[in-house]
Amino acid sequence: MTADPMIRPGDGSGQPVTPSDDGGRPTGEAATAVIAVHDAAVVLGGHRVWHGVDVRVSAGEFVAVLGPNGVGKSTLLKAILGLQRLASGRISVLGAAPGRTRSSVGYLPQRRSFDSSVRMRGVDVIRLGIDGSRWGLPLPGRVARQRRQRIDELVELVDAGRYAHRLVGELSGGEQQRILIAQALAHRPRILLLDEPLDSLDLPNQAAIAGLVSRISRSQEVAVVMVAHDVNPILRYLDRVVYLGPGGSVVGPPDRVLSSDSLSALYGTPVEVLRTSDGRMVVVGQPDSPVPHDHQQGGD
Repeated sequence: MTADPMIRPGDGSGQPVTPSDDGGRPTGEAATAVIAVHDAAVVLGGHRVWHGVDVRVSAGEFVAVLGPNGVGKSTLLKAILGLQRLASGRISVLGAAPGRTRSSVGYLPQRRSFDSSVRMRGVDVIRLGIDGSRWGLPLPGRVARQRRQRIDELVELVDAGRYAHRLVGELSGGEQQRILIAQALAHRPRILLLDEPLDSLDLPNQAAIAGLVSRISRSQEVAVVMVAHDVNPILRYLDRVVYLGPGGSVVGPPDRVLSSDSLSALYGTPVEVLRTSDGRMVVVGQPDSPVPHDHQQGGD
């Protein structure tokens, strides 16, 4: 029997914490977690962004980070990268402190795009992920052949063969996103962190990129953690959800976390989760609806 999702109070009220199975795969000691977040808290400018966050992510899992604007979803990714210090708690990435295993972590930040003034081809952008930190010009020989082979592999992996040799500024948003995902995968990372990669894409491209990320996660055994503006394009692929809210955090399978009971407890007010005839999820009953989110600039 599956337990209810874990609700970690974020207001110091001392409300009970219900047990959690953290999803449909073994976690904790039963499986090697490539990311382990334990009772983590972040404080920015004297303001507690979130605390009491607990989540473990295993190889091949696809986990979404959801929540209203300004709740610190992107901050969680930065903490995993070692770019944001914790106020308390701990994070382990591949058994080490965050930042010590960056070569094994691929990262795609928010709102990366190229306009027509960028005179680089898609393959050039991918190449930067392979040797962008090297000094000087690449020399011919075995290393150059290996680099070309890896670029070809990445182009095939993201299905970008039709346009990878075109100028990246001429590509559509979905095509650019595939190129950037390929760049993030250049060094065969074991973890892929994606910060709203579906933002500004039309619905067909959202669906296509969501399917691509899921396929990469499964076929390459890459752990994916994605911050999402709208859960619907990725809902069918998710193993678990980390929902950050004003009353704490909830971790568990999507159908349990994104439920009326779970979100009502998190927000401290009645929340209703509805399913449309085409299977999309809509949340009503709070001012900043999380699914889909009202996207704004903020401390996320």
